[in-house]
Amino acid sequence: MRAALPILLLALSSVAATAQAPDNAVTRAIDPEIFALINSTKAFDNHAHPVLPPPNDKTDREFDALPVDSMEPETDVTAWRDDNPQLLPAWRALWNFTPAKLPLDAEGLKQLQAARSAVKTREGKHFDEWLLDRSGIATQAANRVAMGEGVTPPRFLWVPYDDALLFPLDNSQLASATPDKKLFFPLEDKVRARYLAASGLKAIPPTLNEYLAQVVTPTLERQKTNGAIAVKFEIAYLRAFDFSDPSPTDATEIYAQYAGKPTPNTAAYKLLQDFLFRYIAQECGRLGLAIHLHTMSGGGGYFGIAGANPTKLEPIFNDPSLRKTNFVMLHGGWPFVREAGSLLQKPNVYLDLSQQALTFPPRTLSTWLREWLETFPSKVLFATDGYPFSDSLGYEEATWIAAQNARQALALALTSMLNDGEITRPRAFEIAAMVLHTNAETLYASH
Repeated sequence: MRAALPILLLALSSVAATAQAPDNAVTRAIDPEIFALINSTKAFDNHAHPVLPPPNDKTDREFDALPVDSMEPETDVTAWRDDNPQLLPAWRALWNFTPAKLPLDAEGLKQLQAARSAVKTREGKHFDEWLLDRSGIATQAANRVAMGEGVTPPRFLWVPYDDALLFPLDNSQLASATPDKKLFFPLEDKVRARYLAASGLKAIPPTLNEYLAQVVTPTLERQKTNGAIAVKFEIAYLRAFDFSDPSPTDATEIYAQYAGKPTPNTAAYKLLQDFLFRYIAQECGRLGLAIHLHTMSGGGGYFGIAGANPTKLEPIFNDPSLRKTNFVMLHGGWPFVREAGSLLQKPNVYLDLSQQALTFPPRTLSTWLREWLETFPSKVLFATDGYPFSDSLGYEEATWIAAQNARQALALALTSMLNDGEITRPRAFEIAAMVLHTNAETLYASH
């Protein structure tokens, strides 16, 4: 990691977070000293989707390779809905906007947008940095197709998408599986075309060795050169985690048989994807890039929850050739939270709180967070998954709410561990700092 990052985090660690903790049954159950430390320590946000600040905020679509706003309706979790009571303190803290009731009607949404616009206009290209300050965040890992003005180091560190590299063949048959995949695979094709163009190509090369040498490795190396600290896979939206270990010979033959041809055999194509994932993972280890994996029940009514069980990744984590590659299970694997926690015994595996910190109230999140901290505290990372969900719950509100929930959940978990005699007060303070930023500093130290 850039030498400036730990210095930045330490410099900001004594600056009080802007938001004031609410007075309720949850916060009253928290040890005051632990809560004060947590609320006064700026965090490293391991995963979010920052939207570009003005003047590019209204046209920016590169905050996700697979934006979820065009999918068929799903049953949204309560926290994502327009009547979530946590929106009220978020709007007050960010926009000084206090509506009379939830959800907002058309006039209320108009007033909210006006309040947002006023702040964005005032802050201009520094708006995203202002948002981090308001949310108690020093640095945010920016999961974006490409970075842009106002979302730059040292406050924002790049995590690009590389799923497109796994699917170099005709994907029309895979796209026909569900309505969601019908939308997703054409988007992946566009990202891959972008990577091909950066390599001076209009189509994939005729052989696998050429594809690896001319497209895959150069893409990873460009991402590293351009500041990436990790690469992201949304593979769980596209297929299951059941990666096999095919031989280079088999993968080479499959690629040669189907490159540039329609409707490759699905079983054979899966083997090629499996080979490519392992190859990319090895290259990431060589380059010092971590691999971020979506491991939670995802957006969309057709998401394959069973296929996203993180235990399916164990053969990858156990592969001796991949032990130089660090893997981060984004979103902590829910609903497989215990399974995800057990995988932290692998020396190169971590998890973060992103999305969980928005989806679950602090008391609920603290129950399995406590278990993770009781077993592998050096492997747990603070994160928000700030994302533009809706007109009411934008990237800004999602970041702010998730940051508040994560801090309260962490404080609850440490308080209960302290009260039960499992840890001392100094150790509670140490674990709090680890989760908030020290673990991330250690993970990305080679960058």
